[in-house]
Amino acid sequence: MTVTTKLLALPATLLCAGACAAAPDAIDPAKLSEKDVTLQEVPSGKPQGKAFLAATIINAPMARLCGIIQDYAGYPGFMPSVSHTALSKSASGSPLVDMTLKLPLGKVKKYRLEMTPKVSPQQCRLAWDMVPNAALKNEETIAGTDGFWQLAPVAGDSGKTVVQYYVYTDPGPVPMGAGWIVDSMSKDSLPKTLEALRARALR
Repeated sequence: MTVTTKLLALPATLLCAGACAAAPDAIDPAKLSEKDVTLQEVPSGKPQGKAFLAATIINAPMARLCGIIQDYAGYPGFMPSVSHTALSKSASGSPLVDMTLKLPLGKVKKYRLEMTPKVSPQQCRLAWDMVPNAALKNEETIAGTDGFWQLAPVAGDSGKTVVQYYVYTDPGPVPMGAGWIVDSMSKDSLPKTLEALRARALR
């Protein structure tokens, strides 16, 4: 697998999650392939943390991939570092997913995400924002994360899908020499997640 990394200036509409409207493509689909993942560091517009956008083409219909990313209970089966999920609903009825991540060196982090799915024949978008979880101590969780999946059929070939995956992560205070925690939760995991999604869709 080849991963290309560079800094990209994203439109403001693409940087937000939750109630954001669908944004234009930030990575030219014509430059994507079914063999490689393109990874770009992007400005988050926030004082701390890092944000990355990864993209590829997967040889599977959008509906198939949309079903996989909305199967929150199945996340431990293909998302790197995710060891457990617990599902509930917010007062408004939005899905809530309690995530448990097992990171290198025995580190464990937990947080709660509120999911916002929007599906149409033209696209499948799943955005999320971290929301408070009173059951977690500060040392158990992170300062913040948000992101989205954006799926759309390849022009002229509905059997293939352009997949974009954006993640912003702020782990909070990081001990000296432990900057790898940020990369483990973002830059390192995005290409692995897309390859795992590809493998799951094609099996």
